Amino acid sequence: MSYHVLPVLYISYDGMLEPLGQSQVLAYLEQLAEDGPVHLISFEKQADRTNAVRMDAMRQLLETAGIRWYPLAYHKSPSAPATAFDIAAGTLLAVRIARREGVGIVHARSYVPALMAISVKAAAGAKFIFDMRGFWADERVDGGLWPANGRLFRVTKALERRFLLAADHIVTLTHASAREIATFPYLEGRKLNLTVIPTCADLERFSPPVTTSDATPFTFGYLGSVGTWYLFEEVVAFYQAILKRRPDARMLIVNRSEHEYIIKTLRDMGVNEDQYELLAAEHRDVPSLVRRMTVGAAIIKPAYSKIASAPTKLAEYLGCGVPCVGNTKVGDMEAILEGERVGVALSTFTDVDHAEATDRLLSLLAEEGTPARCVSTARSLFSLDAGVAAYRGIYLSLTAPGESAAHA
Repeated sequence: MSYHVLPVLYISYDGMLEPLGQSQVLAYLEQLAEDGPVHLISFEKQADRTNAVRMDAMRQLLETAGIRWYPLAYHKSPSAPATAFDIAAGTLLAVRIARREGVGIVHARSYVPALMAISVKAAAGAKFIFDMRGFWADERVDGGLWPANGRLFRVTKALERRFLLAADHIVTLTHASAREIATFPYLEGRKLNLTVIPTCADLERFSPPVTTSDATPFTFGYLGSVGTWYLFEEVVAFYQAILKRRPDARMLIVNRSEHEYIIKTLRDMGVNEDQYELLAAEHRDVPSLVRRMTVGAAIIKPAYSKIASAPTKLAEYLGCGVPCVGNTKVGDMEAILEGERVGVALSTFTDVDHAEATDRLLSLLAEEGTPARCVSTARSLFSLDAGVAAYRGIYLSLTAPGESAAHA
């Protein structure tokens, strides 16, 4: 079955050589490119841009998938001027591509790309998809990066309003955030074209081990970034609660670039070097590492903005049959972990809560059907195929009837 949609321009401020870009952009676009022309603008970090071998490999991969890639340089500091420069460069390129290639849909992944995308909408008449990914301005305040109600916050919230009003379709990660968006006063009475698509995982890759062994050590796993939102100290505290029940438990931490902070935190909290393993890994190697885990952690700072968050690692843990410890007030996490019985959600970070949650988690692990339930939940909620199908449906809905052949 083939599909045909208008040429799509996808704009991501994340780089394609980063794990996030590979799992949350490329994994979708490789399939969506089968339906029609896809042009991709991304912003690559300096360390990645100077790695000629990896850049060439990515170019080859994208060319094979039928994706035209336009990698721009990401500038970090000084923060506001650097971002403004990137926006200007991205906008000029995006408008040029849209006019030259007859782009009919511009798909913006989060707020900075949305600033570029609305120029494409105005200049080329393309339909605009605002793929929010979260409440970015609120995240900056909740993360202590911007002052509450400061100028940057107010400007970004005004832009958020502009994006939501201008969007031909809105994508958000959680049902909790969809309910919140519906309460925004300026959207009252408007028909919202809004779809909830959580961060999905390639469940062909993130799949359970073929065989298991009782001799496998109890491994408390952590995957991804630390700091700001990801409460690594609370993860370590929960590991220490597990140690009281399972003294043989070890930690496996998979992290790309924050090893110094991780090692210092573990040392300061009294975790010995022989109790943990810290690895950096390419995205292709992550599934095999997750399969080594007995349980995974996704403990995130609870804040207003986090109702719009759906951590990728949750889908990846569950896909491998690994239950998860998370916390409440983060997107749909509590409903998933507790409702589907695939993990536990901490409501506080006290010793009492840790002990109670540890007991419940160990009871879940003792149930024979828990790994299969994790896999089933992942396939139901986080399947990459379902995510691709949802995006395909959006693209087709924005394609003019005269241009569409949905089931050729």
